[in-house]
Amino acid sequence: MDLPVMPPIKPMLAKPVAKMPQGDYLYEPKWDGFRAIVFRDGDDVEIGSRNVRPITRYFPELVEAFRRELPQRCVLDGEIVIASGDRLDFEALQQRIHPAKSRVDLLSRETPASFVAFDVLALDDVDLRGEPMARRHALLREALAGVSAPVHLTPVTGDSDVATQWFTRFEGAGLDGVVAKPVDVGYQSDKRLMLKVKHTRTADCVVAGYRVHKSGPDRIGSLLLGLYTAEGDLANVGAIGAFTAARRAELFTELQPLVTDLAGHPWAWEEQEAGNRTPMNASGSRWAAGKDLSFVPLRPELVVEVKYDHLEGDRFRHTAQFVRWRPDRTPESCTYEQLEEVVKYDLAEVLSSGD
Repeated sequence: MDLPVMPPIKPMLAKPVAKMPQGDYLYEPKWDGFRAIVFRDGDDVEIGSRNVRPITRYFPELVEAFRRELPQRCVLDGEIVIASGDRLDFEALQQRIHPAKSRVDLLSRETPASFVAFDVLALDDVDLRGEPMARRHALLREALAGVSAPVHLTPVTGDSDVATQWFTRFEGAGLDGVVAKPVDVGYQSDKRLMLKVKHTRTADCVVAGYRVHKSGPDRIGSLLLGLYTAEGDLANVGAIGAFTAARRAELFTELQPLVTDLAGHPWAWEEQEAGNRTPMNASGSRWAAGKDLSFVPLRPELVVEVKYDHLEGDRFRHTAQFVRWRPDRTPESCTYEQLEEVVKYDLAEVLSSGD
């Protein structure tokens, strides 16, 4: 491989803002997938992840698609996604990171991935990173004119009102928000020069356990959150994990009166054996080999208000953020019914609007 931009390359990043930016921006949907920079030089294809590790082996179907659909020599920035029905499925995407080639090959047929291109770093022998965003966008659309699935061009608009409509409508297809890109900036790796507006909501949750922090057994690593189902079961919905070192020690002391035996706890082993989803379903982490996922059970009496972006199935997609304690709320009032229901939107319409 001999390209004007060679791997590894860190992608350009975005910083969060509270409302839709106004001004000279190109607005795009924020895709909920794996960020990927694709390098193609003839039959040689390399896919680099956000942390610059090669992930080519996990997406053989995309390698073939890139050889078929992309210019002979190019470097593109985009997102790898998987669709289930009419929305994105991040959980299916996570399953593709598997050490066994046979498993990867099977999943590539059963749950094939797509690539959504939104920037170009190089074409032929020309390094385009110094060109402004508006110019790179025009070159990208020209280079990928007539492209077909599973390669797509992201929808783009210069109208903030349209972007605001996308922010609401496209969430129903599993998208994460909107990214605003200044039209005059070059491509600067690992710099937060773009802006992102993400969906943020709050929910009152039951604190049903904790995991200790790696710094010591008397420090809280994360608080485990629960919501009651319509059947009255306490489901595990995620965790809060961002605390200062001092607060981790304080929380440990504050929570000790609530520590209880696992027997009789809503997330006891006997419930796991019945097939229910609990924090103890896995003995280790897919992303950190050997990481202990056991937890300390608490009597489900404490209520906390958290911020979250959206649900993936019946769980928060990302780690939730602490807002405040809610001593005025009873645990039984912390149900799924309080969560905002997102109106569904067909993912195929989002993808086709950019091509």
